[in-house]
Amino acid sequence: MTKLHCSHRSRGVLADGRELFYYDSKPDRGRERYIDARELEARPAAPELRYDALRDEWVSVASARMSRPTLADSGCPLCPSASGAMTEIPSPDYEVAVFENRFPSFHGPVNVLEDGAMAKRAAGGRCEVVCFASEHDASFRDLDESRVTLVMDALADRTAQLSHLDEVAQVFCFENRGEDIGVTLHHPHGQIYGYPYVTPTSTRMLDSARKYRDRHGGNLFADLVARECEAEARIVAQNSDWVAFVPYSARWPFEVSIYPTVHVPDLAELPRQHRLSFGEVYLPVLRALDSVFDVSMPYISGWHQAPTRVDRDLAHLHLQLLSTRRAATKLKYPAGSESAMGAFVNDMSPEESAARLRDALPPAVSTSR
Repeated sequence: MTKLHCSHRSRGVLADGRELFYYDSKPDRGRERYIDARELEARPAAPELRYDALRDEWVSVASARMSRPTLADSGCPLCPSASGAMTEIPSPDYEVAVFENRFPSFHGPVNVLEDGAMAKRAAGGRCEVVCFASEHDASFRDLDESRVTLVMDALADRTAQLSHLDEVAQVFCFENRGEDIGVTLHHPHGQIYGYPYVTPTSTRMLDSARKYRDRHGGNLFADLVARECEAEARIVAQNSDWVAFVPYSARWPFEVSIYPTVHVPDLAELPRQHRLSFGEVYLPVLRALDSVFDVSMPYISGWHQAPTRVDRDLAHLHLQLLSTRRAATKLKYPAGSESAMGAFVNDMSPEESAARLRDALPPAVSTSR
């Protein structure tokens, strides 16, 4: 289990038995004394994993998610609780809060229900919600660097804890922002998926890294970062601990990879100094993204982490930030070629995308070391 260092964790239990964790910058906030007094239905049964034999992939069928709250519902379940308005977070205020998702895509142990070409299993694992701030109208870009560090501490701690569960094979921490991405709640929050399998994207990346090591030696991820730093044309921002760049083969109009300068498999093993300095690079990149077209850009931001038990030496922790917006009033939709065949066509060159983001950065942000 990772050390929390300067942050402090306290635990609570929601009315239906789900776990809740508060992460605070100061100890003894007493948040655990607040009780969830709601009357909630029993937790749904585990979703079902169905095997796609043609793709050699698993698909979760989680019908209970049809009942999750949407933008049209009254009240926000992620705001702090107030008199007469109980939410998922019983405390009347908080800094960072994490709780088990009430409508999970993965939940509980993994049990084999049927084998063969149409195999199915109970979709074990774990899904959590991460609230970055108690303020409903905030966004991650509005956080200060100390709050970003607290979020990083929470994600590292949850990664470590979930990695010890037998049913979790990989931990994915991510944020979706904007209705154009499909967000159903505006409160600043992200999610953590503890998958019961290694995801298809990670499997392909690790297979490529293994072939590269066998053929050339070295780590593919680290060598790609080194090449980007040498080329410089696609670098967006960096400091002594992090480098942010538009990948040479970016698939989306605006896509940024952010790598730590140390080779670690996941957030749980990321040095404290890198957690402290992450906001120096990430916050300006988020703000630049919004400044490109002077609109709030929809985005997906996700941490690529090593599987919990295999190929940890091959993996390299990094963040992928992507937006589907290609112009002020236009989105890139993954249509026929992308959705059906997985063959991407990017409408904007990575070099142009990087230049636009650099131009939108605040003057004090460094683009070179």
